[in-house]
Amino acid sequence: MPGPLHDVLVVDLSRALAGPHATMMLGDLGARVIKIEAPGRGDDTRGWGPPFVGDPRESTYFLSANRNKESIALDLKSDADRAVLLRLVDRADVLVENFRTGVLERLGLGIDALRERNPRLVVLSITGFGHDGPEGGRAGYDQIAQGEAGLMSLTGSGPDDPQRVGTPIADLLAGMYGAYGVLAALHERAVTGSGSVVRTSLLAAVVGVHAFQGTRYTVAGEVGVAQGNHHPSIAPYGLFHCADGAVQIAVGSEGLWQRFCDAFELSPEGLATNAERVADRQRVIQVVEEAFAEWTAEALLARLSEAGIPAGKVRGLDEVYSWDQTASQGLLVEVDHPTLGPLTLPGPPLRFFSGADETTPREHAAPPTLDQHGAAIRAWLS
Repeated sequence: MPGPLHDVLVVDLSRALAGPHATMMLGDLGARVIKIEAPGRGDDTRGWGPPFVGDPRESTYFLSANRNKESIALDLKSDADRAVLLRLVDRADVLVENFRTGVLERLGLGIDALRERNPRLVVLSITGFGHDGPEGGRAGYDQIAQGEAGLMSLTGSGPDDPQRVGTPIADLLAGMYGAYGVLAALHERAVTGSGSVVRTSLLAAVVGVHAFQGTRYTVAGEVGVAQGNHHPSIAPYGLFHCADGAVQIAVGSEGLWQRFCDAFELSPEGLATNAERVADRQRVIQVVEEAFAEWTAEALLARLSEAGIPAGKVRGLDEVYSWDQTASQGLLVEVDHPTLGPLTLPGPPLRFFSGADETTPREHAAPPTLDQHGAAIRAWLS
């Protein structure tokens, strides 16, 4: 299947992760994505390692964010190469960039200039902290944004132990929000005939997922803090130890709590409601772990499943990628890399159906080597 964006051309001027993740999402949906890279060195992430694989060496970091793209090396300070870029802009539906504010203008490629050449162009621009405001010009890196946007204050074993999320989540979320904005702008263009500019930032993306922690402050005036592996508003909901390890449970309703108590023959006084359990969280943790103390994790998960209690283990990534359920959801894709040969990559998280028939695109292209498609793209433009 060609994918729902098969007729969309994306020019990708971004590097590192937020922008490339957005364009990879569009490529997964069938868009033709042409990645513009600096001659000689390419995207910053080509050098982010170890680990590197192959000879010539390829960064696994780069491989994570650049499937379904073509690569052309262009020096944007060169008149000749800038002319190639402008010919691409003339044909493009979408342009994505994550330069610091003002860089494109200094190169003569500002938003007004691009839109003057192609009024139908949708431009996605991603920054660290926003395009304006008192700190709009700041450089944006994921861990800095996680800290500045409050996420680290909510993550860790306790209030004095701020921790980063184990993936570059601010970058990834900014890319996801960016792709979401591009799709909305393309829909609007279908109605108006004109393109538009979509802006987001790492700051905006993290604030956008504060969820109940945000309203906890803006409405109730409470400042959330890190609470380790237990939910701040639901109990018991978190990680609990057993005889040979740990399991996670989510008792998210009073009905589930009653079933949980019945399954483990518990009748703790003063813990009938979620509000009471949250107020006396340490006692809840003690009660649950005492109930689990003699159970192996395998037997415990079976008992919880039998009782209808949502539960699970904590898997390592090796377990995740060897899990049948992961494979069944199309979350592994096979590609043929020009220098590394056959590769297995984490796959797109979306599936599409028409009636009972799945129409999800199944063919994927490997992340490109630097300038792999340069000659072909220049020939296509001529």
